[in-house]
Amino acid sequence: MSLTVRPIVGRRAKITALGTYVPPQILTNQDLEKMVETNDQWIMERTGIRERHVLAKGQGVSDICTEAARKCLAARGIEASEVEVIIVGTVTPDMMFPSTACLVQHKIGAKGAWGFDVSAGCSGFVFALQAGVKLVESGAQKMVMVCGADANTRMTDYTDRTTCVLFGDGGGAVLIEPAEEGEIGFIDFEHEIDGAGGVALNLKGGGSLNPSSHETVDKKMHYIFQDGPAVYKFAVRKMAEATAKVLERNGVTGADLGCFIPHQANKRIITATADRLGMAPERVIINIEKYGNTSSGTIPLAMETAIEEGKLNKGDLVLLAAVGAGFTVGAALLRWEI
Repeated sequence: MSLTVRPIVGRRAKITALGTYVPPQILTNQDLEKMVETNDQWIMERTGIRERHVLAKGQGVSDICTEAARKCLAARGIEASEVEVIIVGTVTPDMMFPSTACLVQHKIGAKGAWGFDVSAGCSGFVFALQAGVKLVESGAQKMVMVCGADANTRMTDYTDRTTCVLFGDGGGAVLIEPAEEGEIGFIDFEHEIDGAGGVALNLKGGGSLNPSSHETVDKKMHYIFQDGPAVYKFAVRKMAEATAKVLERNGVTGADLGCFIPHQANKRIITATADRLGMAPERVIINIEKYGNTSSGTIPLAMETAIEEGKLNKGDLVLLAAVGAGFTVGAALLRWEI
């Protein structure tokens, strides 16, 4: 390996802490068998999912982020008042406005912080990461919290057997700070959007084009619509392309990585991408069986899984990758410095 570390203007940035949260209520494949025409074997063979978590009534994504943020702050040993910026990647905000970042700021008591939400489908966490990293690298900020969380069950049609088996709720938060001398932290990003893919994965109701009404509810326009084959084909191709680009640009191969942490949309998509990268299966993080697809929440949750399994250690080169509605594509290469 001949890692090429890109030069930056200013300072380098790194992740200094991680916290995650999933709601306690669990929806299993056996539960779904009682709700829609499906079965555990069919779901496992096609998705790799066995169970998913469901957010309680009366709670929103801000509550997921808040719990994850508190764990993140505790892991770092600092107070919320030290956080300068909060960036939340989500497509299931508590409400249209104020932003989820505002709600989280208030709930954790991050006095003086500013922030915003990033809507990039399942790539939301990776997109938000780059925003946070650039704020730190530029010298504009020194303590940025990036959250990735979604409550997908809120927009899931449990009469649609093709989509209701896929989604769960949960997420996580990381702190981005300046790297110490000799540390590398974040190395590179690769992002792309393709708006032509919007027809294949969307939620049509509730926005300015189709404001909420009896008609939009009757037409089920507030549920996720997904053209499964089109999304699958794009995800396999683009996740492989984005990851290959960022690795090649930095003189790295799949064999050099400590672990690959992909978005957890479908086990077949993950394994197809890993095969193209030449990644050994034991270094590919997969936890979709326990959580399903939590959109922006999958990568921070998979980071925690990697740590728990002893597959993410200080000094490891780590590759993150996601594909989401939009279509959106995101990849990040970093050195784990915790």
